[in-house]
Amino acid sequence: MSFEQFQSLNWSIMTPEFIILAVIAILVIMDLFMPKHMDRKILGWIGIAAILAAMVSVFGMAGGHVESILHDTFRLDSFAIAFKLLILGGGALVLFLATSYKATDGLERYTGEFYYLLLSALLGAMVMTSSGDLITLYIGLELLSIPSYILAGIQKDRLSSNESAMKYVINGGISSAIALFGMSYVYGLTGSTNLLEIAGQLSMLMDGQQAYLLGLSFLMILVGLSFKLAAAPYHMWAPDVYQGAPTPVTSFLSVVSKTAGFVIVVRILLTVFGSAATNGPGSIPILLDMQNYLAVIAAATMIIGNVVALRQSDIKRMFAYSSIAHAGYLLVAVTTLTSNMFYSIWFYLLAYLFMNMGAFAVIQVVSEKTGSTKIADFAGLYRRSPWLAVTMGILLISLAGFPGTAGFIGKLNIFVGAFAGQPHYVLASVMIATTVVSYFYYFGVMTQIFFRPAPAASEGEGEGAGSKFNMPFGIVVVLIVAVVGSVLFGIMPNIALDFMHNNLDIVQDFFS
Repeated sequence: MSFEQFQSLNWSIMTPEFIILAVIAILVIMDLFMPKHMDRKILGWIGIAAILAAMVSVFGMAGGHVESILHDTFRLDSFAIAFKLLILGGGALVLFLATSYKATDGLERYTGEFYYLLLSALLGAMVMTSSGDLITLYIGLELLSIPSYILAGIQKDRLSSNESAMKYVINGGISSAIALFGMSYVYGLTGSTNLLEIAGQLSMLMDGQQAYLLGLSFLMILVGLSFKLAAAPYHMWAPDVYQGAPTPVTSFLSVVSKTAGFVIVVRILLTVFGSAATNGPGSIPILLDMQNYLAVIAAATMIIGNVVALRQSDIKRMFAYSSIAHAGYLLVAVTTLTSNMFYSIWFYLLAYLFMNMGAFAVIQVVSEKTGSTKIADFAGLYRRSPWLAVTMGILLISLAGFPGTAGFIGKLNIFVGAFAGQPHYVLASVMIATTVVSYFYYFGVMTQIFFRPAPAASEGEGEGAGSKFNMPFGIVVVLIVAVVGSVLFGIMPNIALDFMHNNLDIVQDFFS
């Protein structure tokens, strides 16, 4: 490519990524030259401003035509715009939590690195949403994963943080290798890494042996990406990582990383395997032929996540298994393969962003006061902080899927979608049954909050278990956004859905 051709490319479609990249460079330089005694929270506020600027840029791109640069390796379509908004929104809320995080166990020594590593991971997730090539997808995945490994173990003086980082690195490295090996089969069969070129070639696949190799590739990619989603039976790392990582990092992994995981699953599975015929032109695609595997993983994820959550005494571990269960609900939408699948997944992840980020904000406040993350520490929260208790109650009933909340609308969309086209009665039944099971552990937390006496602070404890809560500005912002979003989109979901249908034609753009 000549320099003139390089200059002629429409680089404006990468404006959000350039904003985040530029701010990462600025934060690195600022952290290097700032006096060591100076508070690094200013870096977090600059990061929040950058994310908001990137969101404005993404909003401005909605409704436009599909554009791509660099030989279609980077594409801006409605799918990318929709999920970038979720990723950036989640990233902003995580930074609000991080600026309010009370540094413990030496974390104050690494707060500068914390902010630009988190933005680097966010940039990787954004690259994944716009990737039109297997190579850029994998680069985005690793750009998300590697900073996440560091963030999980950034509290180097804590044994649990070290353990979480080690387990995350090992499981993440193995899963990436398995997924990459599966992608290599696709490249070997087609000679291309471009997703649309691969789809075009595989739609004419006639050789049975090649179809067999492609089936193996599908299974390896599915297994590798299932680790990223924390889908059963590849969920083993999630509880320890969620428990050991700092709360803002846990919220990032729970919301932003999971959203990016579903982005890459949908991009690869639908584009590559949705058009690959099992036995020549006219036969069913491999993705439909493998639908039962997706259904088994979805069902196992819902069952294991909800059942094991019942036995947890640590709230972050409970939310880890809750996150696993929610991945199962989203996999139900992926399994159905209907035209409304994109909108169901997007709306559910939007609702999940609000209710999970708000819940982790409350967890951060309570754990900083009590010094632990036990569910029993929430006892009597209603008497100590009624406003905080009611907020947590609203978020928990949204997570449980009660009517009038965004969580209910999200689950309803997926449940109705399970009967569209080819009905999936078993998956729908498992979804209902496991949702009922989830009521027990969500309401178990609410029982502690509203119906158990507050523990008395021991003498000399200071800010102990029985003291009042003073919430920083960042926590207040997250809680207000979370509660308003959970209630507003539960009562008026068409605000979000109409925006999607009127401005983002995902189904048309995705395959063009």
